[in-house]
Amino acid sequence: MLSLRPPIRKTLSILVAAAIGFGAAPALAYSRVKDLVDVEGIRDNMLVGYGLVVGLNGSGDSLKNAPFTQQTLQTMLERMGVNTRGETMQTKNTAAVMVTANLPAFAAQGTRIDVSVSALGDAKSLQGGTLLVTTLFGADGQIYALGQGPVAIGGFTASGDAASVTRGVPTAGRIANGAIVEREIPFALASQTALKLSLHNPDLTTATRVAAAVNNYLGSEAANVSDPSTVHIAVPQGYPRGVVGLLTDIEQVKVDPDQPAKVIVDEQSGVIVMGADVRISTIAIAQGNLTIRVNETAEVSQPGPFSKGTTQTAPRTQIQVDDSKGNRMAVLHEGVSLQNLVDGLNALGVGPRDIISILQAIKAAGALQAEIEVIG
Repeated sequence: MLSLRPPIRKTLSILVAAAIGFGAAPALAYSRVKDLVDVEGIRDNMLVGYGLVVGLNGSGDSLKNAPFTQQTLQTMLERMGVNTRGETMQTKNTAAVMVTANLPAFAAQGTRIDVSVSALGDAKSLQGGTLLVTTLFGADGQIYALGQGPVAIGGFTASGDAASVTRGVPTAGRIANGAIVEREIPFALASQTALKLSLHNPDLTTATRVAAAVNNYLGSEAANVSDPSTVHIAVPQGYPRGVVGLLTDIEQVKVDPDQPAKVIVDEQSGVIVMGADVRISTIAIAQGNLTIRVNETAEVSQPGPFSKGTTQTAPRTQIQVDDSKGNRMAVLHEGVSLQNLVDGLNALGVGPRDIISILQAIKAAGALQAEIEVIG
């Protein structure tokens, strides 16, 4: 009987992190409708702006390498009555930054939102800096918010003459409640007579179950499915509190979402995540790599005392060959679950990198009943 090596089991534990209760009868994982869908019209809007961060302790942009910082600084000073055109500026306490924010749905004029600040030039750090008033634009070119405030960063950098250390990203930070909403995005939710629900993860079975659950709750055929990602709901006449009341009620309806069998592979980090519904046909797997390790060691040969010889360097080469003769072939039977698949791969004593190749080979052989998605 093949024994499982503890280090391999620990490494492969990530394979089963997303599967709960595999090997037994699958349990229903109910979710609320509000956690599965978005309502058309209720959405965030992205804002972006360009500004200056001042007050940096010599860690800002070098104006020779970042001419846009100098131009922006000169323009700002001119607005304040200071003319610096034609002058050589040497300050390193200023940095040009891009400011981004998300404008939430129904954000009222005067409310505050968080903003993110990222260096645009060659600034070393934004620590201790303050963002000057920055206009934040939407995709339509209109101004929707104004941002300003001290920048808080999560990283730092320190350097000396011969060494430096950097932790996190000191050239990016955040300002909590750093922008004030100046323009609202109009959306008359209460006057809507129909709703369109968009699934976060498009799936025909899940969309059908959402529509069925809503219809069962309302006691009528108000919901219907048009495609795997969209559920249409007609607001019943005379519903208490109208469309707002309808949304409040149906977002708490429980649905058992379905998901396709999928294997996610991140080749850069070697992370593999398998869904609980991954199945394979009967296959036999043998895994083995030919590894050749060559070590070169230079040895110094010294001549004897009072001899006329010279010191020579003699190379020594050591070659090791590992052809994985001890590995065996494992048989995985048809219809096995995720637990059986992991146990079989553990029995082969392979690491995550080899498992990626094995899964791709199983898929190529037509024995893996799942989709492989490679990310990274």
